Amino acid sequence: MNPSVKFLAITVCMFTMAFFFDPWTPFVFWIAVLVLQVFLSQINWKKWLLFMLPFFVTAFGYFWTTLVFAEEQSGPVVWSIWNMHITEVQLNHALSLSFRVLAFSSLSLLFAFTTNPVTFILSLMQQLKLSPKIAYGVMVGYQFLPVLKDEFVQIQQAHRLRGAAQEKNALQRLLGIRRILIPMLAGAVRKAERAAFAMEARGFTGERRSSYFQVISIGKVDVVLVVLFLIVLVLSCTNGLWLS
Repeated sequence: MNPSVKFLAITVCMFTMAFFFDPWTPFVFWIAVLVLQVFLSQINWKKWLLFMLPFFVTAFGYFWTTLVFAEEQSGPVVWSIWNMHITEVQLNHALSLSFRVLAFSSLSLLFAFTTNPVTFILSLMQQLKLSPKIAYGVMVGYQFLPVLKDEFVQIQQAHRLRGAAQEKNALQRLLGIRRILIPMLAGAVRKAERAAFAMEARGFTGERRSSYFQVISIGKVDVVLVVLFLIVLVLSCTNGLWLS
């Protein structure tokens, strides 16, 4: 699917979900997104569950803190524990926040797992007219991420060989990162300078070109999937309004 079209479709879905405060709309939408992922994507589900674990914890945290620290609401009591009484309004509010976190996170991971970052940047330039200066700067920075990761490991190993990294607990290890950040920052500045000289030597001025080496087009599949997204969105909103 065209990354820009997919980005716009997911953004519209998230923006629409933000205006529904009942628990059923984000829940139905989240289930529908999971069904789409099962049948249309090739996502590794073990990896998906690993990345979703923090969001499940966050959703549970929203649910529990909203029930415990919310102001007293009028309405029928649906749950009582110790001296705390949970009303129907409080429970609906807590479920709404939790399901909204799960719906937003599932959409974000769907985009992240099914989108190539370089193709996304090229699509932003071609379909959404992003400035080439910004686009190529982001693309070069993305290509340098694996290099910076390797450099981080090398600096850590150099410190261990010199006996400078003898942290014994998590706090000391966290504070010890400061010794690594300074040489990494200096290395990043040197890499950015070399990349800028190389791009200038190859005639890159940041002007928009009339043609591209890799053309990202919008096809029939994009139209079909956008219609499918909109159908899921409309059905979720309709079901949410009906169930509430």
